[in-house]
Amino acid sequence: MNAINHMLSAMHALKGSDLHLMIGQSPRARASGSLVPLSEFPAITAEQMESILREICPPARWKHYLEHNDLDFAYEVPGQCRYRVNYLQNAWGMAAVLRQIPTKILSFDELGLPVSLKKMCALREGLVLVTGPTGSGKSTTLAALIDHINSTSRRNIITVEDPIEFVHQNKQSIVIHREVGDHTESFDDALKGAMRADPDVILVGELRQTEVIRLALGCASMGMLVFATLHTNNAPKTVDRIIDAFPADEQNQIRVLLAGCLRGIVSQLLCKKVSGGRIAAHEILLPHDALGGTIRSGNISAIRNIIEGARSEGMVSMDITLREHLAAGHISAREAYMKSTDKTLFEKQLAAETAG
Repeated sequence: MNAINHMLSAMHALKGSDLHLMIGQSPRARASGSLVPLSEFPAITAEQMESILREICPPARWKHYLEHNDLDFAYEVPGQCRYRVNYLQNAWGMAAVLRQIPTKILSFDELGLPVSLKKMCALREGLVLVTGPTGSGKSTTLAALIDHINSTSRRNIITVEDPIEFVHQNKQSIVIHREVGDHTESFDDALKGAMRADPDVILVGELRQTEVIRLALGCASMGMLVFATLHTNNAPKTVDRIIDAFPADEQNQIRVLLAGCLRGIVSQLLCKKVSGGRIAAHEILLPHDALGGTIRSGNISAIRNIIEGARSEGMVSMDITLREHLAAGHISAREAYMKSTDKTLFEKQLAAETAG
């Protein structure tokens, strides 16, 4: 058995999600949001680290890591679990983080996702973004959306990822997985190729480079339904991030393009539950008649008004979701305060909790 598999087993025993490896430290697991040392393992030396990492890395990818000091790929323990692996270099030398990818794709009901998100799965074209910080469950939510489409309609779905995370079996739809590095040179090349492959739905693992954002907007404007992720915390910041990715002389054009094709944003945060574990909080922006004009005019802050005024249509702000979790006893006032956009909404509850 590979040395790293023993560490992964210890992580699973703690119900952890990520394994962190660093020279001079014992392995650590992220469990319920905190990093916990796996004390049964000694501190890792530089020689041991190279051996541990090289043991599970394909030779061609290892060469890439040595040349570029960064590498992403997927690792699978047959019959158990898959992991998204990131190799990096830091001040102490080689390091790595392995994130568990659940073998089973959880459904809407199993994840407790808002029913309104199914409206996004019924769309035939446009751009839908799932956003949140690292480790917020974006990929899991996105997998549930794709699985719902796969289960309920007959479409051609192409995913472009680095690396492939959730593997979808063909159901009503056809799902084609493409991994950057193995199946295509880059996100750019994969999206250009996807345009010629008769897609109904395209999943882009992450909108990183400007050209990838441009191509995703182009696909969404050409009648394809495009899903992608971004590291932003709410809908207004997401729109700003896309526009600001472009040079100033292009931003008006991108604003018009985005106004015409943006169909929804799901922002997600994971909160610590009072009873242990974590619970997701969502902000949801759905299609709305006023959205395009708001983006074209540059009045991005008004997106908050659209969300707050369309609660009956399934939209909800992050602060309202946090308030509901707090009222239900799922999270503490401190957790709600720390994750909220408008801190004043939770100051009284935080003061009462602290005093108690």
